[in-house]
Amino acid sequence: MKAIVIGGGIGGMSAALALEKAGIETEVFEAVKEMKPVGAAISVWPNGVKCLNALGLKAQLRALSGNMAFMAYQDFASGATLTRFSMEPLVRQVGEYPSPVARAELQAMLIDSYGRERVSFGKRVAQVEQHEHGVTALFEDGTTAQGDLLIAADGAHSVIRQSVLGEKVERRYAGYVNWNGLVEIDAALAPADQWTTFVGEGKRVSLMPVSGNRFYFFFDVPLPKGLAEDRSTVKADLRRYFQGWAQPVQRLIDAIDPATTNRVEIHDIDPFSRFVSGRVALLGDAAHSTTPDIGQGGCAAMEDALVLATSLAAHSLGIEDALRRYEARRVSRTRDLVLKARKRCDVTHGKDPAATAAWYQELRQETGERVLAGMCETIEGGPLG
Repeated sequence: MKAIVIGGGIGGMSAALALEKAGIETEVFEAVKEMKPVGAAISVWPNGVKCLNALGLKAQLRALSGNMAFMAYQDFASGATLTRFSMEPLVRQVGEYPSPVARAELQAMLIDSYGRERVSFGKRVAQVEQHEHGVTALFEDGTTAQGDLLIAADGAHSVIRQSVLGEKVERRYAGYVNWNGLVEIDAALAPADQWTTFVGEGKRVSLMPVSGNRFYFFFDVPLPKGLAEDRSTVKADLRRYFQGWAQPVQRLIDAIDPATTNRVEIHDIDPFSRFVSGRVALLGDAAHSTTPDIGQGGCAAMEDALVLATSLAAHSLGIEDALRRYEARRVSRTRDLVLKARKRCDVTHGKDPAATAAWYQELRQETGERVLAGMCETIEGGPLG
């Protein structure tokens, strides 16, 4: 059995590795000539970590991970701590550590584990054709690829999704802009072993440790789409939006490198219930594009990969039957994650100012128990518990 995997991102590479581990031949095609992730880092929560562990990547992932031992929220203006708590109760309950990693390094690790020379870069898919015994992918350069099944891991802007759904779906603007990048760890910004988030005015500024003595940082601001802002205006824009915020936030703005800072208008897609058509299966953002507000986009793609490979390996009623079983196991799980992230997004970013103000008050009384319980529920809903 041979699977064509369209997309060399986190979902596509996790799928290729999982399928090969299950004894299924794969061929991976990626549209771009060089991978340039729009997010500087990704928090791989324990449900994602367990998936990568199951693929034999435990040591490689650990080498890329920062030490996120604590979590804290700070007041935007004074910088005072609203709440701070250890992640240890979460680790004990779910049986694994969270792994914040630089996205480009995770991407490279997955590609290298598969075999970089085996990935066909610069191959943008134009269309997919199904026939009695398989699938053909047609690329824009006129070449084709044949397989018994095809995995469409071609991202939020998926070319293949419309042929699976029979209709075009539109991305929904979530109402905020995110700037992100990497800076050197500095105690004047935040503790080196803590995920620190400053909140206020429906905005947030966050610092999360990754490997190599670096913080992943991000700034969120509720804004209309399409503003004339880019890397050339980053520092001026952030100084304007975060005027009056605490000193560590001002220091962070001074420290960032505009040339390596990403500016992203955050979108998601309304959940849908069809991931499969015949021998073609959607996976990752192509199937369930989410906002990053609960950090589960990449993890959900890793879960997809594991469930897909397991479904194909464990059942004997044919490829189409196995893919329908994959779909049945993933639709409600991923819908739940997209909608949880959307709900969290709205509270964080002041969609209803009263709800956001109430959340700020709750943080002042938070012991960590409620926040960690919510995280544990999300993590334990994954295929590996």
